[in-house]
Amino acid sequence: MDLLSLEHLNPSLYVGLRLSRLQAGAKEAVYLHNLKLSYQQSLLGSASGDDDDGDVRAKPSLGQLALYLLALRANCEFVEGRKGDRLVTQLKWFLEEEKRAIGHNHKGHPHTSYYQYGLGILALCVHQKRVHDSVVGKLLYAVEHSQHLQQGHVPVDTMAMAGLAFTCLQRSNLNPDQRNRMALAIRTAREKILQAQTGEGHFGNVYSTPLALQFLMTSPLPGVQLSTACQKTRAGLLASLQDGTFKNVLLISQLLPVLNRKSYVDLISPDCLAPRAMLEPATETLSQTQAPEDISVRLRVPSVLPMYSHSISVPAGSSLEDVLKKAQALGGFTYGTQASLSGPYLTLVMGKEAGEREFWQLLRDPDVPLLQGIADYRPKDGETIELRLVSW
Repeated sequence: MDLLSLEHLNPSLYVGLRLSRLQAGAKEAVYLHNLKLSYQQSLLGSASGDDDDGDVRAKPSLGQLALYLLALRANCEFVEGRKGDRLVTQLKWFLEEEKRAIGHNHKGHPHTSYYQYGLGILALCVHQKRVHDSVVGKLLYAVEHSQHLQQGHVPVDTMAMAGLAFTCLQRSNLNPDQRNRMALAIRTAREKILQAQTGEGHFGNVYSTPLALQFLMTSPLPGVQLSTACQKTRAGLLASLQDGTFKNVLLISQLLPVLNRKSYVDLISPDCLAPRAMLEPATETLSQTQAPEDISVRLRVPSVLPMYSHSISVPAGSSLEDVLKKAQALGGFTYGTQASLSGPYLTLVMGKEAGEREFWQLLRDPDVPLLQGIADYRPKDGETIELRLVSW
């Protein structure tokens, strides 16, 4: 919460903390103030019409704007007035653009993703803002034909987000004409998520599990199936927490509500007067008695000609982003990233930019996709990391 730059401000962090039994005191108010300043200036323009130091702020994406509205609701605020109306109008415009991209015959795809589409509907729902049945219908169709979402693979986090959105619409009595379809879609999403449970107890993978649990908590199944699944998940989550798996702020912010028996659906009527214990600052003692040893990581880029393949030496514990920075500093390798709430993601490698419906996939040899981004993954000595341009 001390990181207040545009690059680090993250409304999801604020939402996760507000949906927990802990508070950060005055830091929360400062953080929310900076969120409002950043998002309102970038979306609505500063009061003076001028940006300090000529800084032109990029407008937030659909997902970022949706999370900002969730953050306001987490503080028991409804968007209202002229500024609030403009925020709602912008989010509804995003959804209409996505609806048009999907098309009337559902053969297209959102510009962003069905995950962000569901998040946008959820954000408007907790503020009691109606969206047209046709907008909700696109997400319903995607869940009903889940093989349409991602080449036959069911993305658990997308199913969970859609389920949370439908649950909110049901509880708020919005889109009543779609009520029966939403009930069926909630049941479908729940079953698909349970079927995706791994031997370790995760739903899909460890990083999609917190959001899956948020949804399952709002929509419990009778009988033994859910109880057995959740016992496995509890054991898997505890092991992941002890291993230090959860370092990414976005993922931690999705996990915090679960650990406090809350979900994003609770933002329909948040309890802002419930007592919360004060967070104590974490104290870390870093041993500086000896410098970390170096490791060697081979970096391969087969999607360019001639193919790039070089061993890069970095200190042990370095992130993949550190490896890329070192490779660029040594020459012969270039890359570019774009900031997101999940951290930086690759958009450009060796002058080749990911086009529409393309992305730079991160793989560990031999052909194992990485679940973490470049800032979170820490390669081991002797590993080969491949950057591959793929279509989706």
